Amino acid sequence: MKQYIVDAFTGKPFAGNPAAVCVMESWPSDGSMMKLAMENNLSETAFIVKEEQSYHLRWFTPATEVELCGHATLASSFVILNFYEPDSSEVKFNTLSGELKIKRKGNLYEMDFPTYELKEIPVTDAMEEAFGVRPVKAVLGLDLVCIFDSEDTVRNMVPDQKLLTGLAGRIQNATAHGTETDCVSRSFCPKLGIAEDPVCGSAHCQIAAFWAEQLHKKEISAYQASKRGGCLHCRMEGNDRITISGEAALAAVSEIVAEL
Repeated sequence: MKQYIVDAFTGKPFAGNPAAVCVMESWPSDGSMMKLAMENNLSETAFIVKEEQSYHLRWFTPATEVELCGHATLASSFVILNFYEPDSSEVKFNTLSGELKIKRKGNLYEMDFPTYELKEIPVTDAMEEAFGVRPVKAVLGLDLVCIFDSEDTVRNMVPDQKLLTGLAGRIQNATAHGTETDCVSRSFCPKLGIAEDPVCGSAHCQIAAFWAEQLHKKEISAYQASKRGGCLHCRMEGNDRITISGEAALAAVSEIVAEL
């Protein structure tokens, strides 16, 4: 079984967010996929099986299976459209979040995702203790999104990973209005076995939606200010969908020799 390592939301290797992508003829056990995800120790390992006219896609962190992952979806579409269906410009994945359609547009891979209802919640002392800085606002959807006073605050914070696990949400995000982009963010995922996700597509289903409403814009340019860094191009599509686009770069192709 081949495994591809693809760096998502970047045009060059060793930046953006790396994902492992495994394309298989049939499903191994959930336990076997979990073991390989733990072995890879990347934020996501994607598993794909062809089903008639589309593909079934599942995502695993080193700790659990998740219902949506943006960068591993981008990486998966890169693999399918470059190595399995190079004459196609679109691929469909059946996932725990429903059908996802990805279109290749030049160097970008455009993903169509659902958004989540965001509810404003009180800023708490626990948030301030966990992030090390007090947010000016907080909203909750699938993830927690805390808004801070400046880009520098987001870039320089050193959160307490243990305290983050006590906050609401699947992922705990920090974001602020950017100087060169509409927003700058970081995504912390201790509940998923990941200290910080280098570039989180699914989190931007909420982060970009928040800034689109705040800035009265349909299109949001976003930068994830992790050590690796990555750029996301986001566009609201009505009230409940968002397209997120990014580049991808191939880092490695390997062969899994252990039996799954």
